[in-house]
Amino acid sequence: MKVHEYQAKSILARYGVAIPRGEVTASPAEAREIAKRLGGRAVVKAQIHAGGRGKGGGVKLAKNPEEAFELAKQILGMTLVTHQTGPQGRVVQKVLVEEALDIDRELYLGVTLDRSRGAAVMMASRSGGMEIEEVAARDPKAIVREAADAGTLFPFQARKLAFALGLSGDSFRKGVSLMQALTKAYTETDASLAEVNPLLVTKSGDVLALDAKMTFDDNALFRHPEIKEMRDLSEEDPLEVEASRFGLNYIKLDGQVGCMVNGAGLAMATMDLVKLAGGEPANFLDVGGGANEEQVKNAFRIILSDPNVKAVLINIFGGIMRCDIIANGVVAAVREMGLSIPIVVRLEGTNVDLGKQILRDSGLKITPADGLTDGAQKVVVAAKAALSGVAKAAPSSAQPKPGWEI
Repeated sequence: MKVHEYQAKSILARYGVAIPRGEVTASPAEAREIAKRLGGRAVVKAQIHAGGRGKGGGVKLAKNPEEAFELAKQILGMTLVTHQTGPQGRVVQKVLVEEALDIDRELYLGVTLDRSRGAAVMMASRSGGMEIEEVAARDPKAIVREAADAGTLFPFQARKLAFALGLSGDSFRKGVSLMQALTKAYTETDASLAEVNPLLVTKSGDVLALDAKMTFDDNALFRHPEIKEMRDLSEEDPLEVEASRFGLNYIKLDGQVGCMVNGAGLAMATMDLVKLAGGEPANFLDVGGGANEEQVKNAFRIILSDPNVKAVLINIFGGIMRCDIIANGVVAAVREMGLSIPIVVRLEGTNVDLGKQILRDSGLKITPADGLTDGAQKVVVAAKAALSGVAKAAPSSAQPKPGWEI
């Protein structure tokens, strides 16, 4: 789960991370009053779940309260397009009005999970204010790392990073303190990312989080109800929000082949084979190990809510999940929704024969698959036929590529 910048800063401040003074608002008039309280000069920042806001026109400097009013009026309600929002952009519903600071240097600081080490790692760079991926691609040595084993960044590690950032004097001391506070916030909130970009060093020597981004492990939110309450559904894909209501793991993609699979690993393999067969997956959808007929029907409804879907591949390996339950759910969904697009089904595992019998007896146009490769090839053929407007049935058999049968 992601949160807005102002929410991330409020969390970090509780752990002792220094942040600029500021307030959030959805009113231009209130933005004017906030700027007055901050001394006149202020920065007006659009609050959306995406980076690159400044380049898109979502971060502006106001020289006085009246200018803060005008800028807030311009930004609120605008559709802000950045490299992370996609061409559709995001509508700005709130702005953060912050004090304008005298900038000396902009640095980068972030904590995330290093899967190769099995531990959190703090990354630091002198190249602040830009995407860390760009820095890593251009000059990997510009990023220094320290592993936070057991979720703790020790003082000697923080000092090592502060030296690498070129901090000195009072800024060095404040930087070390901020790094340890950031790591503690990351660990104790079950975050998957805590990023400060840029980390600001002012001309007076203060070290503050000028911007902040945090994402959290959804599976740990039950431990943090106060963070869970920060979820902004308007910033998420409506289909993904709908899927979460039914315990389904759904991520919308840009292709034409809808995928319904049980198990995240099998879902990833399914998408890979759809790609290998020449198609493009329209989604990642994991119905989980214990889905019932109602969840299967809702999964179908969510997949088909995407107008780009031209064919659906159902790939179920019955372990905990029974193939007959999936088959009954598929038949019920097709009859209830009056589906007209091609459906290819691959079933294996518990009660597979019964599941296949249910599909055969349904009298519906559901194409069975002999293995996952066969299913992927059939559904890609069907999707391409639908895209070209040719009424062409999926082939009764497909020759699998050597070494790719599952």
